[in-house]
Amino acid sequence: MAQRIAVLGSTGSIGTQTLDVIERYPDLFTARVLIAGSKVDMLIEQCRNFRPRRAVIAREDLYATLSEALSPLGIECAAGADAVADAMDDPDVDTVVTATVGYSGLLPTIRAIKAGKRIGLANKETLVVAGQLVTGLLAESPSTVVPIDSEHSAIYQCLVGETPESVDKLIITASGGPFRRYSARQLETVTVEQALHHPRWNMGAKITIDSATMMNKAFEIIEARWLFGIPGERITAVIHPQAIVHSMVQFVDGAVKAQLGLPDMHLPIRYALADATRLESDCPKLTVADYSRLTFSQPDPHKFPCLTLARYALDRPGNTACIINAANEIAVDAFLHGRIGFTSIYPLIMATVDRIDHIDSPSLDDYIATDSEARAAAREWVADHSL
Repeated sequence: MAQRIAVLGSTGSIGTQTLDVIERYPDLFTARVLIAGSKVDMLIEQCRNFRPRRAVIAREDLYATLSEALSPLGIECAAGADAVADAMDDPDVDTVVTATVGYSGLLPTIRAIKAGKRIGLANKETLVVAGQLVTGLLAESPSTVVPIDSEHSAIYQCLVGETPESVDKLIITASGGPFRRYSARQLETVTVEQALHHPRWNMGAKITIDSATMMNKAFEIIEARWLFGIPGERITAVIHPQAIVHSMVQFVDGAVKAQLGLPDMHLPIRYALADATRLESDCPKLTVADYSRLTFSQPDPHKFPCLTLARYALDRPGNTACIINAANEIAVDAFLHGRIGFTSIYPLIMATVDRIDHIDSPSLDDYIATDSEARAAAREWVADHSL
């Protein structure tokens, strides 16, 4: 029987590539629920192609458009945040791929965990914001999480057959983004267009900016701490501009395992959906001879201070990472809309952290309140410092 899949964020970069994999292996996978934020026309087209049982659009004002197009096909339609969360309980779904970007993935993922679903996790913010809470819920649920982010998938693959005691260090690679050769002075004048021009990956706008600031690496360090149970001081990031080595694990005997592949998200998606089974693929494959020169270097925290926020958040657990994530989402949006400069992202985040009360052991309600308060404080900062 084909694995029945719900794709949360089906119209985004990871979501569309997940559907590519589902389409490529129809005997193994079927799309049962497709969920999008606001791209209703794209969601309708996906539903016409994949014929899921249910389609959900987060924006309630788009429900009529969705329903009018899909109801004649017998596809159940729904809209709104509650409908998104309710879809996680669907008994006709085995696996949920959380392919949304940002805080919006947290509550649906928690519902999927409580429903005992298998989760293909591409939404790093779920564990960044509430790693302690989420891992606690996983311990009490039959739900399992398989990472889809290329870096965490690489570590997951390297750990197959190894024991936790054998691990010395996790090494997360970073391409360095478009500005790895820029000076601190040059970073002060970069444009949105420059920041969106990633040298290796084709991603959505928000994650592309996070790559340019190296905030995505800070988030990936935090996520790795919760995914793999390794203390933060034993997780590091290195610059690897070729983006061929997706991450590495160093073991206590000095050996290092690395997972290599072309920069193509279809590979980690396939691996996650197939439950660590390697499916034959007609995608382009890595020829090692073509990449005989692989380079690595240490990132510069003075040019990319957002990277230091991983250690800051892990040294100050509780709701700190939740504050950082909320402020970063506001900062990135403000930068994309020309309201602040690129180098204002980090000061905005730290100013927001200073304004929000720290909570050592937050409940879900505390995380929700923290997110709301941090966003409000970050918006005030933007209003006071707009270009």
